Amino acid sequence: MADKHKFPTEVIDLPSEGRVYPADSPLKDGKIEVKYMTAKEEDILTSQNLIKKGIVIEKLLDSLIITEGVKSNDLIIGDKNALMVAARILAYGPEYTTEIIDPNTGDKTTYTFNLADCPFKKLPDGASGNQFDVTLPVSKIKIKFKLLTGKDEQKIDSEIKAAQKFGSSTEITTRLRHSIVEIDGNDDQNIINQFVDSMLSRDSLYLRQEMIKTAPDLEMMQEIELEGDVVEVNIPLTIDFFWPKTI
Repeated sequence: MADKHKFPTEVIDLPSEGRVYPADSPLKDGKIEVKYMTAKEEDILTSQNLIKKGIVIEKLLDSLIITEGVKSNDLIIGDKNALMVAARILAYGPEYTTEIIDPNTGDKTTYTFNLADCPFKKLPDGASGNQFDVTLPVSKIKIKFKLLTGKDEQKIDSEIKAAQKFGSSTEITTRLRHSIVEIDGNDDQNIINQFVDSMLSRDSLYLRQEMIKTAPDLEMMQEIELEGDVVEVNIPLTIDFFWPKTI
């Protein structure tokens, strides 16, 4: 850890403002300190072993984090996304040139985004802690859910891949099992699992929409001008994001 402090660092604000983390968490103040990327981190980015394992971005971010006692997978997903974009800006600047699809014509075109223009989507006013209440519209059942961290996502991905080996698609139910923490005051995981498997489609859709609306994140949707028209596009995180083309 001491070696990291030989390099210049920046303190990055998190979209959650730290409100979802426990009182004793180093992330509670809504900030995280990272160092600038070096050739060492570029070696991480080009490691074929890490790329094949699908953990190259986690290893990169862990190498950059200065804040004691924090790994990238401790962050909720929206905060982790903000950290990733901040790391990219510190390494290569805010200009991000990549290929997009023109929503009006369907044609491919190249566009340069300014990543510094991506605002935060914050938690609802008054929200504190990582449990959120929602009443399902059809069954009227009261649900508490949490925002997922990188660790949660790793478990979910592992379970989904295991199910796929047997020809099953379980992405929605697996994600809901890990997100729901209480059903009508009952936090027994077996009860939650049974409920998820029998949840009405309208309730399931509503709950997933509420989760998206609640979660803080970095807004990656931008209005841009293409051939005289203003269109709204989602900034794609392609291979150019951390591997910009060299001239």
